Amino acid sequence: MAMTMTGEVQLAAPRESVWAKLNDPEVLKACIPGCEELERTEDGGLRAVAKMKVGPVSARFKGKVTLSDLDPPNGYKISGEGEGGVAGFAKGGAVVALAEKDGGTLLTYNVEAQIGGKLAQLGQRLINGTAKKLADEFFANFAKAVQG
Repeated sequence: MAMTMTGEVQLAAPRESVWAKLNDPEVLKACIPGCEELERTEDGGLRAVAKMKVGPVSARFKGKVTLSDLDPPNGYKISGEGEGGVAGFAKGGAVVALAEKDGGTLLTYNVEAQIGGKLAQLGQRLINGTAKKLADEFFANFAKAVQG
C-alpha cells in the first residue's frame, strides 16, 4: 500500500538554525513520536528504533535512515526503511525544503511511503489518518525544538 503526504510549517527561526536541527540526531530523536533510538552509523546514515501503534497493531520498527541530495541550508531527501516483525514493514522518503519567509523559515515536505504486512491490511483511511497525526506531532515537536 502506497501513500503520499505533503505539507508545510512556518518556523520562527533562521534557515541555518533549522537546517542544523534537521541534521541533529538528538533533536530528531526527541521529535519523532515513539522513537527509542536514533544514532549515526559509520556510513553517514542513521540507525533507528521506533515503537508505533496503528489502530490495533503495535510494533517496534528497526531500520535505517539515509540523508541524500544534501543542499545546505535549502533541504535534503530523507529515506528510510524499517521492519516491524509480524506487523510488517514500512519504507519511504521525504523531500524537505527550507525557504526564508516572513522573518523565519518555511519548511515544506513531500512524503512518499509504502507499507506491507499486517499493517497494510488495516485500510488506507486508518493508515493515512495515523500518518497525518504522526507528521503533525513531529512538526509540532520540531517547531518547539527549533524555537527553543
